[in-house]
Amino acid sequence: MKTKLTSRIVATTLVTALAGIGLTLPAAGATGQAAKPTPDKTHSKGLQAGVDAILKTGSVGVVAQSTGPRGSRYATAGVADKTTGAAARSGDRFRMASASKTFVATVVLQLVGEGRLSLDDTVEHLLPGVVSGNGNDGSRITVRQLLQHTSGLFNYTADFPSLTSVEAYQAGRYTTWTPEQLVGIAMRHAPDFEPGAKWSYSNTNYILAGMIIEKVTGHSWEQQVTKRIIRPLGLRDTSAPTTDTRIPGRHLHGYSDFGKTGPTIDTTAFNPSAGGAAGAMIGTTADLTRFYQALLGGKLLRSAQLAEMKTTVRAAEMDPVWPGARYGLGLMEIPLTCGGVYYSHGGDLPGYTTRDGVSPDGRRAVVLNATGDGATDLSTERAQNDLIDGELCA
Repeated sequence: MKTKLTSRIVATTLVTALAGIGLTLPAAGATGQAAKPTPDKTHSKGLQAGVDAILKTGSVGVVAQSTGPRGSRYATAGVADKTTGAAARSGDRFRMASASKTFVATVVLQLVGEGRLSLDDTVEHLLPGVVSGNGNDGSRITVRQLLQHTSGLFNYTADFPSLTSVEAYQAGRYTTWTPEQLVGIAMRHAPDFEPGAKWSYSNTNYILAGMIIEKVTGHSWEQQVTKRIIRPLGLRDTSAPTTDTRIPGRHLHGYSDFGKTGPTIDTTAFNPSAGGAAGAMIGTTADLTRFYQALLGGKLLRSAQLAEMKTTVRAAEMDPVWPGARYGLGLMEIPLTCGGVYYSHGGDLPGYTTRDGVSPDGRRAVVLNATGDGATDLSTERAQNDLIDGELCA
């Protein structure tokens, strides 16, 4: 869902993310608190310096985890709650926003691997009459184009008042939305371009992907993500909520002034139906690490479907933040300064920013979340990118 970064760059992620069993990271407890190995194995000056750099750009709290063959390291800075002054902690939950998209794309590709769906199926075939009017034609848009953001469909969050100001957010934060209503917002607009003609990020694509999951399986995308990913991987601090406005358990509070449209407010309570399959999920750095390592390590998809997910197109709109970015099926591909690439999917909601990166083989991963608006320029995003790039290139 384009929110904070919309005013800074043309395209971003809702959260976005992405953002992977045989992991070396310790299992998370029921409250999300990671086990506590010896300090020299869980903390590093380099990771802490990167987290501190993000905090200095205007973030309220930052949590980060870096995982590789030798185990996981954690670093935190700032506070989880400005009211109580409680420090941010490594196991704190947060709204991952568009990092949800990778989970949804994974379920769709699992259904493809099971022969229940084809990437070449059209939206009209699967959801008759849903994409129509004002030049929109679901018979010309494929499942692949939805997952790849090449459908040309208008991004519904670009016409979503609840995310535009402090006053609008306060008025609409508890509203329940159906997927049909969200798609309906997009259908009030003509498409941005012909299907397949180019790339442009649109949350509408993933609302439709969630609807397709339900049409094919008879169960909601939230149920399918839980059944197929969350439970099998033991992601005990990850959830795909429907309308519950709370973040359960220990968590980071989000804060935003929505582009200085009013006072900075606590944005934590939010009806996730506004993001739906495009960005409703909640998680932790440990759970996102486990997911991305399982995904890129070939634990969640058959080789043919994982290859499809990693087949990318140029995403030039992302260049201001991620120069040279490409986009696959629910997965970004970002060049490393040391050569090669990493896979990722960022996510943004008012008050929350999720960033991550995982090596192509899934062996190394970095996940972070920062709260608050950060800087008015791109220095927060650059500090986040520097942390990820530095850890993966080390």
